[in-house]
Amino acid sequence: MSRLAAWLRAFAMGIGGPGLFVVAFLDSSFLSLPQINDLLVIWMVVQHPGRMPYYASMATLGSIAGCMLMYGLGRKGGEVFLRRRFKQGRLDRAHALFERYGFLAVLVPALLPPPAPFKLFVILAGVVAMPPVTFTVAVGVGRGLRYFGEGVLAVWYGEKAFAYLEANARRISIGLALAVLVGGVLYYLWRRQRHA
Repeated sequence: MSRLAAWLRAFAMGIGGPGLFVVAFLDSSFLSLPQINDLLVIWMVVQHPGRMPYYASMATLGSIAGCMLMYGLGRKGGEVFLRRRFKQGRLDRAHALFERYGFLAVLVPALLPPPAPFKLFVILAGVVAMPPVTFTVAVGVGRGLRYFGEGVLAVWYGEKAFAYLEANARRISIGLALAVLVGGVLYYLWRRQRHA
């Protein structure tokens, strides 16, 4: 796998934005390439800071495309796959979580770095038939915040962004995910109270 990762890294760096799209697509669909996209975004932005929005957008769009593929597989037969791997009680709880907090149930894991089981949430979104537009927006916002955030760090810190991200990535991601989760729950409670 490390040879494939090295080849994909060289491929992406060789062609720029489209390479980021392809690596993000593969990482979000069939392959698991932990943090390669994050490092590629930072490296490319360090080389060309003015292209940060382009690089972050390509990584985000590639991730959305790969997630849509997995979401589609979840809609077509993901329940059988999940039943083999998880007990019915856990699946029922996950289903209830999606019914209640569908958007946040995808958005929060999209922000988290590996080893967060993001693909599980993507497949579950397909299994519970989350509306495709809601799913796409949740993935886009989550991955967009992540990749644009890394791009901003690369613009601010240059090559030191690698060390900064390595030292603080988990803390930043968890803090951001908790902030989004708390905001989402507060919004949900506010809407519920307003309707009552």
